[in-house]
Amino acid sequence: MPVAQVNGVRLNYVQMEPQNAEGEVEDLVMVHGLATNLAFWYFHYAPVFSQRFRVTLYDLRGHGRSEMTPGGYTPPQQAQDLLGLMDHLGIARAHFLSHSYGGVITLNAACLAPERFRSLVLADTHISAARHQRQWEAGQFGEEMQAILQAHHIHLDTRDPYFGYKLLTEVAHLQLRSEEVPPALAELVSPFIGKYGNRTASQWIRLMDQTEAGKELMGSDDGLRLEELRKLAFPIMAMYGDHSQARLTGRELLNVWGHAVFRRVPDGGHFFPSSRPKELIHGCERFWGGEFHARHRQRAGEAKKNFFRSDRIIQSGDAWYFMTREQARVGPAASREEAEQLLASFMAAMATEEQSAAAV
Repeated sequence: MPVAQVNGVRLNYVQMEPQNAEGEVEDLVMVHGLATNLAFWYFHYAPVFSQRFRVTLYDLRGHGRSEMTPGGYTPPQQAQDLLGLMDHLGIARAHFLSHSYGGVITLNAACLAPERFRSLVLADTHISAARHQRQWEAGQFGEEMQAILQAHHIHLDTRDPYFGYKLLTEVAHLQLRSEEVPPALAELVSPFIGKYGNRTASQWIRLMDQTEAGKELMGSDDGLRLEELRKLAFPIMAMYGDHSQARLTGRELLNVWGHAVFRRVPDGGHFFPSSRPKELIHGCERFWGGEFHARHRQRAGEAKKNFFRSDRIIQSGDAWYFMTREQARVGPAASREEAEQLLASFMAAMATEEQSAAAV
C-alpha cells in the first residue's frame, strides 16, 4: 500500500477509482475511529461507494500501518494529518464518512477548512462540548451493562464520559491474556473480536503505553466549540445507535445544525457500522441522493425543531415493528406486510386527529 509523508508522520492509505461514475468524479474520504484501521471501511463499504466516488481510506496516526509517533494524537493535530493527506493526493473537495473519533478529527478539519467539504456523514461521534453539557443518562441499557462488567470483574463505570476508551483498553488486556471477552461486550469492542483481534489489541496497548496518545485522546478539550460547529453549512447527516453513549452528542447537535439530517439506529451500539453495514450504506446512499433533504411535515401543534428519524419499519428477531416519531415501538407483527398495515392504520388515525384539532 502507498505511504504519504504528511505533517511529520507516515500515513498509510489506499485509493479506489470510481467504476461507474459519469462526468465529474467526486471524492469520498472515509475516516475510521480508535483501535481500528482502514479495513474498518474497506470490505463492506469501499466496493459499494467506489461505484460512484473515488474512495480514499487511510490509517490514522498510530493505527494500522501508519507510523506510531511519540505524540501528535490530539484531534486538531490529526485534522492537519487529514488535510495534509488531501493536499498530497490533490483532493480539493470531498464528501466525508467518519466513525466515532474519526468524526472528531473530521469536524476539526471542517472548522479549519469548510470549503473543502461537499458533505459529511457522522456515525456515532461523541464530542467534548456535548460531554460537558450534561451527564449521560445510561438508563436500563447502562444498568445492564454495569452488571455485566461487575460479573466479569471489569471495574469501569458506564457513566464515565470516557467509558468507551477505557473499555477498549480493558478488553485489549483480556484478549492478550487469552481470557474470554463477554459476548454481551462483543459489539462494543468489535475491533478486538475476530481473526486479527490479538494484533489490534497489541497495537492499542502499545499506543496507550508507549506514546502520549492516552493523555491526548482523553484530554478535556477536543478542539471543537458549538459556536464554530454552527457555522458549518454544507450537508450533514448524523447517525447514532440507541445503545451508545455517543447518543448524548446527537441530542446536543440537534440544536446546533438545523439543516442536518439525524438518523437513529434502533437497538444499535457504538460499532453499528461494523455490525450492521447495510443500514449505514443505505442511509448514506439516500442522503447523497437527496432523499432526506425534503422538509418533513410538522404535526398540528408541534414545535418546529429537528429530531431523530429512523425507518418506520424495523425487524427485531423474528418479529416486525413500526416506530412512531416519539420513538415508541408498536407491534409485534408476524411480517413486514402486517407491520406496514399497522403503520397505515396509525397514520390514518393521526390524520383524523389532526383534522379534528384543526376544526376546533
